[in-house]
Amino acid sequence: MTSNAMHRRSVLGGAAALAAGFALAGCGDGDDGRAPEERKKGQRITLTFWSWVPGIDKPVDLWNRRNPDVQVKVEKVSAVNGQQYAKMHAAIKAGNPPDLGQIEFPVVPSFLLDNGLLDLAPLGAARHKGKFVGWQWQQSVFGKSVYAIPQASGPMGLFLRRDLFERWDVPAPRTWDEYETAAKTVRRKGAWIETFAPTNGNRFAGLAWQAGATWYTTHGDTWIVRLDDEPTRRVADYWESLVRRKLVKTIPDRQNAWYKDLQTGAIASWVGASWGDALLAGNAPGTKGKWRAAPLPQWKAGEAAFANWGGSTTAVFAKARYPKDALDFAVWLNTAPESIALLIDGGYGFPSAKEGYATTALDVDKGFFGGQAYSKVFADAGAHVDTSWRWGPGVDTLYQRLGDAFTDALADGSSFRAVLTKVQRQTLGDLKGKGLKVESG
Repeated sequence: MTSNAMHRRSVLGGAAALAAGFALAGCGDGDDGRAPEERKKGQRITLTFWSWVPGIDKPVDLWNRRNPDVQVKVEKVSAVNGQQYAKMHAAIKAGNPPDLGQIEFPVVPSFLLDNGLLDLAPLGAARHKGKFVGWQWQQSVFGKSVYAIPQASGPMGLFLRRDLFERWDVPAPRTWDEYETAAKTVRRKGAWIETFAPTNGNRFAGLAWQAGATWYTTHGDTWIVRLDDEPTRRVADYWESLVRRKLVKTIPDRQNAWYKDLQTGAIASWVGASWGDALLAGNAPGTKGKWRAAPLPQWKAGEAAFANWGGSTTAVFAKARYPKDALDFAVWLNTAPESIALLIDGGYGFPSAKEGYATTALDVDKGFFGGQAYSKVFADAGAHVDTSWRWGPGVDTLYQRLGDAFTDALADGSSFRAVLTKVQRQTLGDLKGKGLKVESG
C-alpha cells in the first residue's frame, strides 16, 4: 500500500472515529514533507483562487487595493455538473492546484481523499471559529484539523410566481400534500409547478435532509452509509409519483430550457435555496415583481423541518506556497463587513459569518420579489436546519451516480427506489475502493 493511500485512510478513517467520539489519528498536511513558507517582509506574491461565486471579483479587487504585497488572482471555474471539482482534482493529481479554491461543504471530505487540502489548524485557524455559524464551521473540521473557512450556506425554500398562483386560485403550499394538489391545478392550467431535475443530486440530498434522512454516520473508524433509508425512500416515492403522473417536468434545472420556462411562466415555481434570488432575477428579468419566496413545504402540517442546498467554503490547497497569507485572505473574504456586502450584492448565498451584515441587506433583489423582505424566509429556514447532518467522503461521485441513475430510470421506467438501491451499492464499492472501512446502514 502506498503512503498516499495510508494517509487517505487515516484522514477519513480518523474522521469516522471522531464522529463516533474518538480521537482523530494520523492526520497531516500531506506526505511530501514540505513545510509552509513564510512571506518575507516587503515581498510581493500572487495567490491564485478558483471560484464560481458571482461577483467574487469585487471583494477580491478590494483586497488587492488594500494589500499590494499579497495579490489574489481569480480564475472562474464552471459549476455545472461538478466541472469545477473535476478540474480541481485533476490539478491536484498533476501537482499544480491553485492556492485557494471554492469548495462546497458536501465535497470537502472528497478532497481529503486526494490529500488536496491544507490543515489550517497549525496556522491558527481555530481562533476564528467564533466568527462563524457553528454547524457550518464544523463541516470542514475533523478532530483538531481545520480544512476550510466557511463562506455561505443555502437554506431551502420555495420560489413561486404569485401572479400565476393568484390567477389560478392556488394558495402557497404549506405541506407536500398541498404541493401535490397545487401541481394538479397548475397542470390543468397548461403550466408545470416544477421540474424534477434528474442530474441535481445536490437538491435531492437537501430534500432527503429535510425529510429526516441520515446518509452518513460512523461506528468507530467505519463509515456507515444509508442512502436508501426510509426518509429518502419517502422523498423518492413522492417525486416519482409526480413524474409518473406528469405533474412535473423532468428537464435539468439551471439550464437554457429551464430558464426559458421561467421566463414564459411554463414553470410556475422552484424548490430552491437562498442564493436562488440572484439566479432568478438574472435569468428571468421580464418577470420582475411577480415572484415571492415561501417556506419549504412540510411533510406534516405545523412542522418546521428545513435543510440546506449547497453551502461553500474557501479552502487552501495543500501545495499553497504561502498558506498563512492564503488563510488571512480566506478569513477576510468571509468576515470583513465590506467584503460580505460585496458578496451579498453578487448573490452568493446566506453568509456563514455571524456578524457584519443585517438580514435585510440580503434583500438585494427586493424589487424582483414585489417588495417582499424575502430573506427572512431563508433566515427562518436556516435557524431550523437539522445541524446533525454530516457529509461523508465521495459525495461528488455520489451526485454523479445519482444523476446517471435517475436519468436511466426516467428513460427505462424503473423505480426511483431502485435508483437508491443501485447508488447505495455503488457508493459502498467506491469507498471500499478508496481503502476506507464502510458498511451499509
